[in-house]
Amino acid sequence: MKSITINGSKRESVGKKATKALRNAGLVPCVIYGGDEPVHFQAEEKAFKNLVYTSDAMTVVIDLGKDGQYPAIAQDMQWHPVKEQLLHADFYQIFDDKPVTMEVPVITEGTSRGVLNGGVLRKNNRRLKVKALPANLPDFIKVDISPMKIGNKKYVRDLRVPEYEIMHPDSVVVVMIKTSRTAIVDDEEEEEEGADAPAADAPAAE
Repeated sequence: MKSITINGSKRESVGKKATKALRNAGLVPCVIYGGDEPVHFQAEEKAFKNLVYTSDAMTVVIDLGKDGQYPAIAQDMQWHPVKEQLLHADFYQIFDDKPVTMEVPVITEGTSRGVLNGGVLRKNNRRLKVKALPANLPDFIKVDISPMKIGNKKYVRDLRVPEYEIMHPDSVVVVMIKTSRTAIVDDEEEEEEGADAPAADAPAAE
């Protein structure tokens, strides 16, 4: 999985007055959970740009200089209700030997037969929650839609692999090909229907 580094510094004061002063200075108050005790730090708001303005799933290395580095994942981002200002960020520290849960994007590949015949690709779930050791976290979950015809669906059960656990029921629909007014009958289906049709009655002998 991709990773970015956020450079910051440990903060000593965590009260409301200190927090307000940080925000006024263009800094974001943050907390890292998951270790022996929470770690409070601050970082420039621009340091979060590559984490916030992307649809990619990624881990984070929080570099606090002499106070150490912390591999983590973003847990919660709090924003100002009017201004595009990041007010607070929570992170969860990750360890090589402990599974972690996070959401990853779903991407499709291939050209669907159903879409070529006028159907519409519908992505019911654009992101899925997965659980795995950090080394096994995927950048994305890939769905091959090439063989899908109109009416076909791909379920969570179709996407399971040993490396990570998808934290959704097997019956959850991830993508499907819906029919539309411009849809045409699939050639293969038409041939199959023709093969199964009963033969016409032979003319009666005179």
